[in-house]
Amino acid sequence: MKNYIVPSIILGSALALGAAEPKETLKNALKALGEKANYSWITTTETQGAQRQPNPVKGMTEKGGCTFLCQELNTGTAEAVIKGEQRIVKTEEGWKTAAELRAAGGGPGAGGVRGAMMGRALLNMRTPVAQAEELLGKLKECKADDGGVITADLTEEGAKELLAFGRRGRPGQESQNAPPGPKNAKGSVKFWIKDGLLTKIELKLQGTVTGRDQQERDVARTVTHEIKDVGTTKVAIPEDAKKKLAS
Repeated sequence: MKNYIVPSIILGSALALGAAEPKETLKNALKALGEKANYSWITTTETQGAQRQPNPVKGMTEKGGCTFLCQELNTGTAEAVIKGEQRIVKTEEGWKTAAELRAAGGGPGAGGVRGAMMGRALLNMRTPVAQAEELLGKLKECKADDGGVITADLTEEGAKELLAFGRRGRPGQESQNAPPGPKNAKGSVKFWIKDGLLTKIELKLQGTVTGRDQQERDVARTVTHEIKDVGTTKVAIPEDAKKKLAS
């Protein structure tokens, strides 16, 4: 009997350890990518039922340096640069900080800096590593398959936060007229890992959101980050953007 009891205990311990492995594997893959000198990525967003889908956002980043973001729009190319806590966006009047845009009334429905709205959304974007690190705290149990894909459902609160992002303003800056938070929120995430590095993230969200017109709408959105050119990306920042960051 003893010969059967001991292996059972060992097997139970192995299974318990195995349950924690996918999240640890993911953390290690994020750390490994974050330690690389540079990388590029493409972010695509698809909203089910939308008449128009936004063009992809292209990004490139270097460790300890700058992150450059750009997006082709019907009115031109939106560009933004992030360095630490500094965030600037290109406008028709030159590069401006988020604070300068707010001071000039560059928000929706306002005049302000010409061309400010074109790249304003880019100021809220982050690198895939930063995105994934935030998602870690919003995940339920992680599961891994044999193909290097880790999947997890989002907690309800996590799904609500992600659906509400950008709709209610930053903490402490919420408008009194801001719509209520999402309802029936849920979501899931897939992480692709190859050779110990994160290579792709797919985030799926759905729920009911209230617009500024106070009308409720069902939303189903998929956001995908595809990472490439790890270690071979050259982050080229425009000279006038460098001067703005140095000022």
